[in-house]
Amino acid sequence: MATVEASLHAPNWLLHCRPGMESATAAEMEERARAQGILGTYAIAQANSAYLRLCQPDPDQARAMVEQAPTGHIFARQLIHEHCWMEGLPQRDRLSPILAALPRHQGFEGIQLSAPDSNEGKALSRFLKGFGRALRQGAEQQGIDLALPGAPRLHLFFPDSNRVSIGFNQDPASPPGGIRRLRMPGQAPSRSTLKLEEALLTLLSEAERNRWLQPGLRAVDLGAAPGGWSWQMVRRHIQVTAVDNGPMAPSLMDSGLVEHVRADGFTWRPPRAVDWLLCDMVDKPGRVAARMQEWLGQSWTRHAVFNLKLPMKRPWPIVRNLLWGLESALAESRPSLELRARQLYHDREEITVLAVDPDGPGARK
Repeated sequence: MATVEASLHAPNWLLHCRPGMESATAAEMEERARAQGILGTYAIAQANSAYLRLCQPDPDQARAMVEQAPTGHIFARQLIHEHCWMEGLPQRDRLSPILAALPRHQGFEGIQLSAPDSNEGKALSRFLKGFGRALRQGAEQQGIDLALPGAPRLHLFFPDSNRVSIGFNQDPASPPGGIRRLRMPGQAPSRSTLKLEEALLTLLSEAERNRWLQPGLRAVDLGAAPGGWSWQMVRRHIQVTAVDNGPMAPSLMDSGLVEHVRADGFTWRPPRAVDWLLCDMVDKPGRVAARMQEWLGQSWTRHAVFNLKLPMKRPWPIVRNLLWGLESALAESRPSLELRARQLYHDREEITVLAVDPDGPGARK
């Protein structure tokens, strides 16, 4: 009979990330922990596994790490507070040892199961679906409340069918693995539209979207062709100036909401300030960041969404320095500006940055 090994003093956080970004995620989270004064934190990561575990061996530091959950993270898609890590689950009865390991002191607001965002993880989809049903039935039979409002969501992560991480997801609205899967709109000119849609859903709250994406606002899209990002504005009845030497999709031009300016996005200047700047130009991240600094520093736009292409080596230090440099450069001229950044599911070798300014120029009440 297989022996189940369970670690109840497990690492404090389980993190989902994009495959291949494990080292960047580890470097970022270790540095953020040190900045919070939580010393000795280290990551256990395997290349291309699409997850890692953030460890803190000191009990006092571990409690501080749980209480001060890392915020503002860029490369981690989802953070799960880990309760228990189990290995050697028997194939004939995985359920019993997992039920025995569940904490009894609280209920949960539902159950969530996930696997790595990898080919191996995709192969587990049928297993997760069937095991999820069995787990719910078993938990209910043991009197565990699975519909407790305001409680964390019980989260089970299976790297494979023989290992599981049992933990708590404090954000019940977060999808499994932090992956927001979106359907490609049939009318959109390119798949890049999904990147902006995910950014607006992830980096803005519903209240912010309702307030800052109203019909009648004005936007500029640098490097717009064929119009995937412009389409997201048009569908919200926002007027767009699309700046690109390439052709725009005829359907966008027929909307009457798009003005196409054939020009270089790195040199063109707007005749008046706008509400939104969009930029998905493919270039060195330092050059794009400098262009965003010019637009925001000159108050040519109130808000901005832009992508920074990641370098092949050591992406975290490059990203950190670019964002810190941008914040420092704009601290005096735009004190209320806030930067939010994330590597989204629909991003590839890039991150998406949102700059929002509630009190910025042209603020509409």
